[in-house]
Amino acid sequence: MRVFKDQNPPDPLQRADGFRYLTQNLGQAFDLALETRDTRYPAFHHFVSPSRKLGSDNADAVYLQAWIDGASVYRVSGRKGSARFWNFTIQGPRPATAALHDPFGDIPEANILGHELVTDDDGRFELFIGGGRQGANWLPTTPGSRKIFFRQFFDRWDEEPAQIAIERVDMAEPRPLPTPATMIEAMRWAGDFAFNVVDQWPDVLWRSGLIDPSAINRYAGANLRPGAPLSPEEEAQELRRGRVVTQMHWRLEPDQALILSFDAIDDFWMLTNEAMFGNSMDFAYRPVSYTPSRTAIGRDRRVRLVMAHRDPGFANWIDAQGFREGVLNFRNASSRAIPAFETGTVPLRELDRAMPEDAVRIDGEGRRRQMLERFHAIRRRFA
Repeated sequence: MRVFKDQNPPDPLQRADGFRYLTQNLGQAFDLALETRDTRYPAFHHFVSPSRKLGSDNADAVYLQAWIDGASVYRVSGRKGSARFWNFTIQGPRPATAALHDPFGDIPEANILGHELVTDDDGRFELFIGGGRQGANWLPTTPGSRKIFFRQFFDRWDEEPAQIAIERVDMAEPRPLPTPATMIEAMRWAGDFAFNVVDQWPDVLWRSGLIDPSAINRYAGANLRPGAPLSPEEEAQELRRGRVVTQMHWRLEPDQALILSFDAIDDFWMLTNEAMFGNSMDFAYRPVSYTPSRTAIGRDRRVRLVMAHRDPGFANWIDAQGFREGVLNFRNASSRAIPAFETGTVPLRELDRAMPEDAVRIDGEGRRRQMLERFHAIRRRFA
């Protein structure tokens, strides 16, 4: 059983989370393999939600995908919303050497960012996919195009998600019912998917170079070290994806606190605490993610966050959720810059002395209001 792999600590809470991660992905396997699979009758599928985690997901993101083909023409319509970062990408074929299971591993072919999308005064828009150019909002496809990947990254709690739908423009007949051959292929695909999500995660994180699993409680990914630059093709792909990522493998005992600090930057950065399979922690009910607008900054312009198993009384608390081991994921959606991180652990009883005098504190009532604001915002994002 791959849930019991070495990377998942032999702790009852973390083993239970491994099985939960598996059952959450069993729940979406046939949505991907069958219900949204016919490219002539496309539909957007939520990869991640408060009850579904996959792919080292960002807790402050909404991820959607739709299967398409390069021969059809599609129309995406709706209201743009107000997420700080918005990226709509056409994905091409998976290379034979893809490091990740389907539906990951595709190569971005074309994209449109939120500031490039033309909308009316109410934020409504139409975006055409494939065929000849139509209007201001259009993305080309190739014969190998196979899916749309749509990312929204949120900063403030009051930002609204996009409301969108997709259709094939010449759709004129009901979707055909599944045949025995369709069901057999869906069962094969879903079975491969369910196996791969526990077989390849978190191993892919260990191999990616974005994390050094032996460097405990410090950021030491390959992209933090001087080295050969990306090739022009790799750089173009990363720009289409619209982010840079680096990760830290952490361990924390119940009587410890971990302090993470870095100079405040103007970029749109995001931190998400993840369990060992790269699944985001409980972001609807717990403070496991931070972005610039929701983070208190010291007078010295330093960001300081405290990871602990119980509320330490500081505003920037990262809940360890009772796990003794996990991954802290940093993203920058504004540029490819990564700040210089400083990390250190202290006994929880000595945390007050380790933090600066002007560190923003929070009482029980303040934390309750903070958590309710989180809960209501997450519910709106996934309504």
